[in-house]
Amino acid sequence: MAAVRAKPDAEDTFEVVYEMSRVLNCGLDRQTLAILMKLCDNGVNPEALAEVVKELRRETAALKQEEERDYEAKQ
Repeated sequence: MAAVRAKPDAEDTFEVVYEMSRVLNCGLDRQTLAILMKLCDNGVNPEALAEVVKELRRETAALKQEEERDYEAKQ
């Protein structure tokens, strides 16, 4: 008979969360996801953290667009 673990360990939990992140197309790599999970474990509000991630993505996209416009203007 196979032994059943009573509680998943942290690595198992992380793998499940990472797979969920991939299925949902969150665009988070393992390192980023690990950092976000640690922040939540340390009491950071997950909803506020999600808003920060979304805002950083918006800002990054805006900067990339600006760089592309600047590059095209110089051509």
